[in-house]
Amino acid sequence: MSTQNIAAPRSPYLSHRKRNRFNIEKWGWIYMRVSGFLLVFLIFGHLFYNLIFPGKVSILDWAFVAGKFSDPLWMWWDGAMLWLALIHGANGMRTLVNDYAHGRFRSVLLWALGITTVVLLVLGTLVLTTFDPCLGPTDNAELIAICAAQ
Repeated sequence: MSTQNIAAPRSPYLSHRKRNRFNIEKWGWIYMRVSGFLLVFLIFGHLFYNLIFPGKVSILDWAFVAGKFSDPLWMWWDGAMLWLALIHGANGMRTLVNDYAHGRFRSVLLWALGITTVVLLVLGTLVLTTFDPCLGPTDNAELIAICAAQ
């Protein structure tokens, strides 16, 4: 009977070169947990401010949104919610595509998903950062005060 060096049961199977590679599945899994946790607070804060804080839903109009987006806090809040939710959803779709699609169809779907995600992130960020509430005449006193202060 020969004595061989048998690796411990929990020793890494992959070679040293492959062990140091970036593991997208691990980081995607971590991102899903962290972004999901943060999104719970961002979404409930968003819903509270928009639906409960004003007292009634009928108050939600252009002036309400303009007043909200005149505050940098809410611009950052909604921007963080946009980025986290879109990337969270795209990562979930990437996982589904990896599980159920094969071959060239899988590559096409992953590229389409990536391009769509980037386009939506760019458009959403442009809407948030270039929003101008003072585009036209209004009869809302709060909006008139916000526009006069600028």
